[in-house]
Amino acid sequence: MPQLAITLDLDGLDAELVEESCFEFGALAVSYTDQHDDPILEPAPGEFRLWPHSRLQALFPFETSPEELVTGLSHVLRIDPARLSLETLADRVWEREWLRDFHPMCFGRKLWVAPHHSHVHTRDAVIVRLDPGLAFGTGTHATTAMCLSWLDEHAGPGQTAIDYGCGSGVLAVAAAKLGARAAHAFDIDPQALTATRDNAAANDVGGIVHVVDTDAQLPAGADLLLANILCGPLCELAPRFAALTRPGGRIVLAGLLSTQADDVSAAHAPWFDVTPFATRDGWTALSGVRKP
Repeated sequence: MPQLAITLDLDGLDAELVEESCFEFGALAVSYTDQHDDPILEPAPGEFRLWPHSRLQALFPFETSPEELVTGLSHVLRIDPARLSLETLADRVWEREWLRDFHPMCFGRKLWVAPHHSHVHTRDAVIVRLDPGLAFGTGTHATTAMCLSWLDEHAGPGQTAIDYGCGSGVLAVAAAKLGARAAHAFDIDPQALTATRDNAAANDVGGIVHVVDTDAQLPAGADLLLANILCGPLCELAPRFAALTRPGGRIVLAGLLSTQADDVSAAHAPWFDVTPFATRDGWTALSGVRKP
């Protein structure tokens, strides 16, 4: 059935108040997007974070009176009715609409991330099958893309890997598909752990990807440790990463803005020789070797 959609730029408005008001007027769902191309860091579990300039869209039953809706919301929010954009959305299978725009992506020479409905015909391709889901990380974000490209070049058979802050588990699954004998995945978000288990099983590497729900369950002596998280935790966790990585082992740090690279490098300098290996869209990724 078609739905009625109202879109509003939130400039100067309280997002929670707008959302609550929409639901009071019968909204079925509310979503947020950015007005510009502003970066936003992955929120911590339970944290709700918006872009500097956010846009809200609320969906209402088709039978809702447009005039009453616009009049009521503009009165409650004390805004000019002209700020509310109204349109009718045709009935669609939204999951298919999303997947239609998610195409196979190649990272490096042979590593691909592709949705289950797609086909990759490249010879010797290593394919991670992944559909967009609740957890962070499909390869579309610059930080994930840089990590995947690094794995394509450096991951090899027989290695042990740790995906610290695994999100969707794409890095752990990619390491497993590239030949790792074990890939240990950890995240503080229960949804991420569920997504990682599901994605590992869907890629037939459930016996290689070991999902753990506490940091203490991670084994020491990893050949590779990948952490695509945030600048603050990357700095704070430097001693822990050192304890988890064997001498001569490799570390990949991502999720930091280019302006934060020096801070993260300095935090890891006592244990790792760290250098930037890629920069994209204002983000930088670092790699390092564990000192003896």
